[in-house]
Parts: sequence; structure tokens; C-alpha cells
Amino acid sequence: MNRYPLWKYFIIFLVVAIGVFYALPNLYPDDPAIQISSVNSATSLNEAQLKQTVSALESAGINVKQAEVGDRGNILIRLNENEDQLPGKAAVSKALGHDYVVALNLAPTTPGWLRDLGAAPMKLGLDLSGGVHFLLQVDTMKAVETRMDIYAGEMRTALRQGRLRYRTVPDSDPVVRDLAFADADIREQAHTLLAKEFPNLTIAPREKGSLYLLSVRMPEQQIKELENYAITQNLNTVRNRVNELGVAEPLVQRQGRSHIVVELPGVQDTAEAKRILGKTANLEFRLASGFDASPGTYETFEFRSQPGRTANLERDIILTGDQVANARSNVDPQTNSPEVSITLDGRGGELMARATQSNVGRGMSVLYIEQRFIGNRTEMKTVDGEQVEAIVPMYREEKKIISLATIQSVLGNNFRITGLDSRAESSELALLLRSGSLAAPMHFVEERTVGPSLGRDNIRMGVNSTIVGLLLIMVFMLVVYRVFGIVANISLLLNLVMLLGVMSILGATLTMPGIAGIVLTLGMAVDANVLIFSRIREEIKNGMSPQRAISVGFDRAAESIFDANLTTLIVGVVLYAIGTGPIKGFAVTLSLGILTSMFTAILVSRAQVNLLYGNRRQLAKLSI
Repeated sequence: MNRYPLWKYFIIFLVVAIGVFYALPNLYPDDPAIQISSVNSATSLNEAQLKQTVSALESAGINVKQAEVGDRGNILIRLNENEDQLPGKAAVSKALGHDYVVALNLAPTTPGWLRDLGAAPMKLGLDLSGGVHFLLQVDTMKAVETRMDIYAGEMRTALRQGRLRYRTVPDSDPVVRDLAFADADIREQAHTLLAKEFPNLTIAPREKGSLYLLSVRMPEQQIKELENYAITQNLNTVRNRVNELGVAEPLVQRQGRSHIVVELPGVQDTAEAKRILGKTANLEFRLASGFDASPGTYETFEFRSQPGRTANLERDIILTGDQVANARSNVDPQTNSPEVSITLDGRGGELMARATQSNVGRGMSVLYIEQRFIGNRTEMKTVDGEQVEAIVPMYREEKKIISLATIQSVLGNNFRITGLDSRAESSELALLLRSGSLAAPMHFVEERTVGPSLGRDNIRMGVNSTIVGLLLIMVFMLVVYRVFGIVANISLLLNLVMLLGVMSILGATLTMPGIAGIVLTLGMAVDANVLIFSRIREEIKNGMSPQRAISVGFDRAAESIFDANLTTLIVGVVLYAIGTGPIKGFAVTLSLGILTSMFTAILVSRAQVNLLYGNRRQLAKLSI
């Protein structure tokens, strides 16, 4: 009656063993570490930089636990104490300079044989493990200037096709373009043409000395829309890039008019995160300038992969990376060189087709744009009516050619970018473009490590309270239910281990509210056993035989347990769907805990009871 077939015991043992195996990595805490990588992803670090780094740390009085050059060409320095991370980072940054990204890290200590089998510890939320905090400032005016440059190029094309000669007059206002004409009649013709082609721009004639000018201005409403678009686009791009990095429970939100806050809890590769988030990874597509081009109509740029080699490109921008809809990293089967396949959106495809239709045989270049940190400057700012010193980072915009190829035919929505240094560079460029191009450059205004918001003492008290609560529950079950209490306690411990294992498998993030969910789960798991054991006691009092009482107790109580847990599970799913941050952390552990507690209370507990009493057909009494 109370016997399981062998295959059921095997399945229960297998499920429990998998849970125990994937819970094991949580016994190995991470080491505080410093990670160094090159600003240029194509450049790998070597033993020379490793020795320089270790020497800088030792000179600062910081003990190094382990130092190594990783497979991806970065350096990982493991430290003994968390307090050594910030001074260690400062010492390394001073020694290496601005060509390297120095970031705080948590280095895993999980044994290799566990990692090889896919086992990894749970991710901890920002309130438990800390993480990294970035404050990014978006240069919204740069987005406006870029859009005005595109308008200027389209206006030049329209006037050239209308055979209306003009020249550009410099203006200090970035949202204004002044066009000078020989007389009022030509200016009037140009005014009519441009007003028809660009109805969204404000075009007004004016005189400046002997010049007949048309002032083309972007309206204030459009400027505000572009600024909001730049913030929104950058916000979405940062979110997509964080998703590409695989960071759990990130915080990415707008702050004020032009700032974005990013918090990455428990990240394992903060150097990579900083490089990916910080790069503009924007592109500009321009035509190569002809040999007979007049001065002022072209700009000279250096090739990114061939320092010293330059090329002249037209000032007019065909399109930018904003029009990239998708990007994939590939290898050219003929040359075995890395490349990126680009897919443009509808507007981008139209602009590309228009530009290449009449320029087959000419060269077209792809410019790679990024912001390079060149140092800090101190300036005075007014805060609460007082003048205070503020450190402002300074960046230099670099535009370098990554590809210059001859247009063989009219291009549309799909084409390829070649001329990249390595497969790693092509993969990174594709990732950045795929996750979305930045509508405007961003600068790191602030970077700091976020410690546990509740403090180490509070975290320790939370864990200790969980342990104390667990011990009290186990003592209660032993006193009240004796042998069946031992069964319940074993199931309770297995439930906790399996819950940790499932959370590790799913990559769930553990937060302080999540710990509360675990404590609640333990209480609910015991509650299920109490229902079962109470039902067995009741059946025995009613004169039922012990063997029959065990069978009826588990079978009938299981229905009540299932109904009660199902309603709680529905609440947990709703909390996860509509909640954010801590609420989601609580909902995850609660929902997973309900599933594991039902498994251990109904199946594991009964398997133990069957092993104890199932082979004894005649039972005088039960120790319950």
C-alpha cells in the first residue's frame, strides 16, 4: 500500500541530486577583484602590463591574492579584502594612464569542474552584493548639430540639382545655416525651392552688408523633440546593451533633463560593461572627395587600422548609425577577413540608394566615431547658492575611417562593412549597432561602487534570523511529531537546497526581499507537512490502521495543499508581472519556493515514510 516502485525513487533521487549539485556553487563566495582591459577591444594586455599593475598595488601597500592575464586579453587581480578595491583601482589607474579601463569586479571562486558542467552561484542583488553605479550625461545639442548637418547636406544637393549657386556663411549658432547668393532673384528662387523641400525648417531672407542671405533655422519645437529623442534613444540603447551583457535586475532610468543612471548589481565583468556602455559606436557614411575638390568641401581623416594613412571625405553625411536596423558579425568566405553585415531601416535605405545611384565607381567611406577620455578639469558650480569646485571629465571626439570601398552598384537596405582588425572588433561593433546606435554622445559623469544598501550587519542579521527560524521550526517538528518530525526536517532542508539550486539554474537574482520569500517558503513547506501529519493522526484516532492512515493522510491532504499553494502561486506570478525591483525578487523566490515545497512535502516526505514503514505490513502504532 505504502510503497513506491523503484523508478519513482530513482526520479526523486535524480531531481534532488540535480538541485544539490547546482546549489553547491553558492558555497564558494566571490573574491574582490580589479579588472583591467584596453580601451580598444582589439588590443590585448600582456605580462608587461601585469607586472606593472602588481608593482603599483604593492607600492600602495595592497596585498594581491592572485594575478593573471585572461583568455580575452584582460588582466584580473584578486584581492584579499573588499576595502582594498577602491585604493587599488586608484593606484592602477595612475600607473597605467587613460588608455586602459580599470574597473572593480567580483571574481568567481567556483571550482572549474563545476563551471564546466554549467553550475554557477546565484546572482546577488545590489542590496546584497553591491555593484557598479554609472551616471551618464547625454550631449543632446550634439544630436541637434548632427541632424542640422544632415539637413545642410540635403540642401546642398537640392540647390546643386536646381543649378542655384551659393556659398555657406559661418554662423556661431549650431541650429542655423546661412546661405549667401549673388543677387535677390537667385535667393528668391532658392527660398521657393528649399521651402518646398524642407517645410519643417524655418527659412527667412535677410541682408548682411552686401550679401543676400537665406537663414535656415531649426524651430524650437523640433529642437526639443530631438533632445527628447536623443535621451529616449540613448536610454533604450543602454537598456539593450545591458541586456546584451546579461546583467540581471539592472536599473536604467532617466535622471533630470540630460542624465541617465545605470546600476548593475553583482556584475562579473564591469570593465566590459563600462566599455560597451561608454562607446558611442556611431557611424557616418560619406563619399570620398575627388581630386579636383575645392578647399572647405572636404575633411581629412585617418584610417583606424592603419595609423598615418589618410583620405579626404566630403563634408556631406549620407546617413548615420541611427538608420541601422540590424547588424551581424560574419567572416568573408573569400578573404577570411572579419566583416559586419548591415541592414538599414526604410529611411536609411532610401538615403543610401539616392546617394549611390549617381556615384557608382566612387569611393564611399564608413567613419567610426567615439569619445576618448583625455582628463579632468575643475570648474566652479553654484550649489544651493554656494560656489563649489566640481570635477568635470573632458572628452575628445575621434572620427576614423574603418572602411573605404568603391561603390560597385546602387546600394539599398543591405550591405557589408569590411576593413576591421579582428573578429572580436567586428563582434563588438555588431553588438553595439544591433543594440541600437546612440543618438548623441554620452560621457561618464560619475562612476562608483555601490555597497550593500542594508549594510553588512543588517545582511548578517537577516541570514542569522533565517537560520534561527529554521532551527526553531526543526525543533518544533521533532518535539511534536517525533519520527515524522525527522522526515519533515529532512524534506525542509532538501527544499531549501533545491530552491537555491533552481534559482542558480534559472539565473535568478537574490535580494533581501528574496530572503524574506525564502523564509516564508520554509514556513509554507512545514505547513504542508503539518497538514499531512495532522490528517494521519486524525485517521488513526478514528480507528483506521496505521498503514491505511498514512495512505489516506498523504492522498487527501495533498488536494488541500495543492489548492492552497496554487492560489499563492497565482499571487506570486501577478507580483512578478506588475512589480519591479525588490517586489520581483520576493515574487521569484516565493513562486519557486512553492514549487519546490510541494515536491518535497508531497513526494520526498512520502518516499521517506514509505522507506520507513512500507515494508512492515503490520504496524501497531506510529511515532507521530
